[in-house]
Amino acid sequence: MMTPPEMEARIVRYGDLRPCRTAFIDAHTPGSDQKENFTIIGGGVSEAADQHVHITIPHGFNIGAAGQPPKCRNSLHSHRTAEVFFVLSGRWRFFWGRWGDAGEVVLEPGDIFNIPTGIFRGFENIGEDYGMIMAILGGDDAGGGVIWAPQVIEDARDHGLVLSEEGKLYDTKKGQSLPDGVGLMPVLSDEDLKAFPEPTTREVIPGYVARYLDLVAMADRKPVLVIGENGILRDKPGFEVGLLTRASSTKDMHRHDRPSVLMPVKGHWRVVWDGTDLYPAGEATLAPGDTMSVPEDLDHTAYPAMTGEAALYHIVGTGDPAGLTWTG
Repeated sequence: MMTPPEMEARIVRYGDLRPCRTAFIDAHTPGSDQKENFTIIGGGVSEAADQHVHITIPHGFNIGAAGQPPKCRNSLHSHRTAEVFFVLSGRWRFFWGRWGDAGEVVLEPGDIFNIPTGIFRGFENIGEDYGMIMAILGGDDAGGGVIWAPQVIEDARDHGLVLSEEGKLYDTKKGQSLPDGVGLMPVLSDEDLKAFPEPTTREVIPGYVARYLDLVAMADRKPVLVIGENGILRDKPGFEVGLLTRASSTKDMHRHDRPSVLMPVKGHWRVVWDGTDLYPAGEATLAPGDTMSVPEDLDHTAYPAMTGEAALYHIVGTGDPAGLTWTG
């Protein structure tokens, strides 16, 4: 049985998130130097030694977030495993390709994007206020880090940041230098770059983007599987993502044989565990931006705690290898 204090330790409140402003190689590059990176569950892909990790329990996937003021962008990069974003707040433009001009899509709050693995991608806040996007990354080790487009590494070097072959950042303007025997991260060659596809907007959006309002309509009677082998976005990235709404929520308890994660996007949600809805062992209330890790084999349920719009993303690992998701 999990006590309320034990469960509270598995909740990361939006207001308690601890940002890292030097997480990646473009942290000093104009246009990218105001972004904040958050590692909520798992080690993430940060290249900074001072990145705070809120929950270290392995889940089979990582949970993170990116917060950026208007006109701030995240530079072009690629991952070896899945990278899924849903918009918590703001208006965001995602773009992809070697130079970021192969395709793009604009996402609003609640929209979700299962970005194809193996392509260069970036994103920027095109709204008028500070915005936040929540991220799900495949695997416990998030695939061994980030692969940067060559121009990103070159621009960063001009502003004092270099990346070692071990994936660690060094700030030359602070007098830091690579240890003896450690080289720079190799820049991808022209031959290497041929392995990165350049899909068009028309090719990507149908199979990789789901709009929040469409998902809400589909979740009018039961939760909708958004990402999964039989999901709206068909994929096996190592986890499944579902959307639960007021209309599809239930007070019936259920459990998973793996840790799962609850992430409200709209409204406040009451989570109860063990016992019954009327007599639970414990309960907690989640708000948008909060993240809750539910232990495996724990009976629990979640339903709206207040009137009004309510929607919650639910993530559970599947154990599938997080391989390439772009099929052309």
